[in-house]
Amino acid sequence: MSIPKDPNMLYSYINMMLRDDEYESLEDLCAAKDVPLDEIVRTLEAAGYSYDETIKQFR
Repeated sequence: MSIPKDPNMLYSYINMMLRDDEYESLEDLCAAKDVPLDEIVRTLEAAGYSYDETIKQFR
């Protein structure tokens, strides 16, 4: 499955995967899905979201 391109869908998808699956970190998720971490962060930051490492979620 590819990751969503729409920033709002991507936000929901990433947070759901971090919450519900076995990924310990955003880095692990990106490695497993073979997507560049900086691309995810850049896309979501451009949409107004920032990553909170303490809760492993974008907000």
